[in-house]
Amino acid sequence: MDWKIFGMVFATVFVAELGDKTQLATMLFATDKEVSKLMIFVAASAALIVASALGVLAGSLLSEYINPRYLHYIAGVGFIGIGAYTLYSA
Repeated sequence: MDWKIFGMVFATVFVAELGDKTQLATMLFATDKEVSKLMIFVAASAALIVASALGVLAGSLLSEYINPRYLHYIAGVGFIGIGAYTLYSA
């Protein structure tokens, strides 16, 4: 196992997920006193696992047809575009 890659991916995803709408939605589900907190944790974890698996699958498939360097550029432009739209909308 490549612990350097593990640490980099873990830290990146962990920081990206802190305080985002997914975490806030999970927190709101946990406020319901009649719902099992373990079930909320398991469901939220499973959803993140499936979403991550889709990301890995999509990245693997795209890298077969598009140079990974260009995928980085596309992702960067996409993030800048989302950021610009968010600033414009505010």
